[in-house]
Amino acid sequence: MRRIRFPIRGLLQAAARAASWALALAILPGLPARADWPRFRGPNGGGVATDSSPVPTTMSETENLRWKVALPGAGVSCPIVVGQRVFVTTYSGYGAEGGTQVDLVRHLVCLDARSGAELWKREVEAVLPEDPWSGMGVPAHGYASHTPVSDGERVFAFFGKSGVRAWDLDGHPLWEKSVGTDSDPRRWGSASSPIVVDGVVVVVAGPERRSIVGLDAKSGSELWAADSEALANVWGTPVTAPGHDGGTDVVLATPGELWGLNPATGKLRWYAGAVGEDGFNTSAVVADGVAYCIEGRSGGSIAVRTGGKGDVTDSHVVWSGRDANRFGTPLVLDGRVWFIANRIANCLDAATGERLFQSRLPGDGGGGGGGFGRGGDYASPVAADGKVFYVTSDGQVHVLASAATLESLAVNDLGEEGETFAATPAISDGAIYIRSDRHLWCFSEGGT
Repeated sequence: MRRIRFPIRGLLQAAARAASWALALAILPGLPARADWPRFRGPNGGGVATDSSPVPTTMSETENLRWKVALPGAGVSCPIVVGQRVFVTTYSGYGAEGGTQVDLVRHLVCLDARSGAELWKREVEAVLPEDPWSGMGVPAHGYASHTPVSDGERVFAFFGKSGVRAWDLDGHPLWEKSVGTDSDPRRWGSASSPIVVDGVVVVVAGPERRSIVGLDAKSGSELWAADSEALANVWGTPVTAPGHDGGTDVVLATPGELWGLNPATGKLRWYAGAVGEDGFNTSAVVADGVAYCIEGRSGGSIAVRTGGKGDVTDSHVVWSGRDANRFGTPLVLDGRVWFIANRIANCLDAATGERLFQSRLPGDGGGGGGGFGRGGDYASPVAADGKVFYVTSDGQVHVLASAATLESLAVNDLGEEGETFAATPAISDGAIYIRSDRHLWCFSEGGT
């Protein structure tokens, strides 16, 4: 097992000559099908469905509803779709509903995508002590915050201090691995979701261990760990991008920098000075070889060409700005960068960073994000069928046209009184899956 330690800046000198590792470009058996939504925000975290199936614009209990199921607990993790299976994590026993930490249990639920019927459910007991439910921090997302990921043969779930678990698609347990039990300085809990790159499960265990960890997808054995104190305040999920050598880089936004790592070794290949923050809540998104980051709190936006070697700040930054986000990851669609913060939709020209529009979402009374904490809409926009979908914390599903001006196609109201929505939807084969702290819905044209 390799261990690499690096600070925030100047960190590449010791790792610049790491052995390059070429990834196979052919599509291998067992990889997710084209229409699958196998990880946080779908294919490579881009939030854009890769198939052309029509997705419904209007949604309700009586319109375009395929099914609705009650979940065995709360959570803000997002559903994923692999073939005809839908996976989602929840937690129960402790939190907003009371209880004590010894009662805390996580669940991985597998549903039939066509009917919503439960195919199987597995429970994971908590490794204690956990970060306490205190009215701030952890209550913003609870104890099922990491979206699972699948490589088409297995499904992997990360539960923070309770570690990483792997099952086959029929629910048979394969392995479990601890990646640390520490806490972030604010005790907000962790939320970064795992990804799979060429047989390596990449886990950002920042709060738990101040590390990015690479695990063998088949055995769970630790292949490498890359350490940095900066990771304590990272809540985003990695994406991948083409490397300068024809391989693949794992790209992660961190406080003050954007990193490109070798997924085989964990060594840093390149970095760029980016948004100056003491934490990073959102994820980078990559489109056409450019990584886009728009951060909340202090704000800041940047577009960086991926790849290269060493410090690429001077050579690879395409544009930078002062745009301010909240918690959602940007969406790149039709040459435009979308982000929605405090219920204001923002759209930038992807090539220049120039603002195309900034408009409040229709149907919002100006009260802001609501939900958890300040500006508490946590979901990210996603896209399919030429439309942008965005879910607010109180269950408004906004459907917008992919255009250079704000064009609302529908505002759909879901949920019951007090029901909270913080997960990003999944889209696969014309169906959109929307999750709250109580239910999971599936909508498709005609409900079929």
